[in-house]
Amino acid sequence: MLRNFFFGRHIDEDEELIAVIHKHWLLGAKALFWPTLSILLTVFVLSQLPTKLMFYLAALWTMISLVWWIRNFFDYYLDAWLITDSGIIDIEWFGWFHRRSTRILFSDIEGVSYEISGIGATLLRYGTVSIERISSGEEVELEYVPHPREVEGIILDQMEEYLNQKNLKDSKHVQEILANLVSNQLQLEDMEENGEGEEEEEEEYSSYQ
Repeated sequence: MLRNFFFGRHIDEDEELIAVIHKHWLLGAKALFWPTLSILLTVFVLSQLPTKLMFYLAALWTMISLVWWIRNFFDYYLDAWLITDSGIIDIEWFGWFHRRSTRILFSDIEGVSYEISGIGATLLRYGTVSIERISSGEEVELEYVPHPREVEGIILDQMEEYLNQKNLKDSKHVQEILANLVSNQLQLEDMEENGEGEEEEEEEYSSYQ
């Protein structure tokens, strides 16, 4: 429900959202640590100095910390990949009034790879997933992805299914074109036979006269 609220605007009506890939949860915890600590410290100070002035100062600082907390949460949560049944949508959030979305169809993907580098990445099982585009040859990367091998598998499975369906649609389209050509050819032959029959009738009628 939450992912549909935040990411539904990026999905077409006839498109199915398969998975949302975020960066490792430790990055989210790191981003929210200081604003959360700020709120807790404000509550602690207010409990120790419950004066009217301190109440107003604490309320003001709590609002600032809350905006800070929400901003950091969006910065983590809205930087994600959306894997759909037709491609990948790379979403980047730079602030309240700046975001970017890039759509990559499975037919435009040349290769998918992942890399796990370092002791921390190995122990916590996160890495970088890369996608190479056919049109430009550039790579689109998402870093600190948890379980990158599984993410790679999801992308490859969806890409294979998409290409199979696309080939099936293309073959059906070719069959329809061939069927139309055959139908048109048969109609032309029928018209030619009818024309020859009418000419023979006219010749018989003229000879009879």
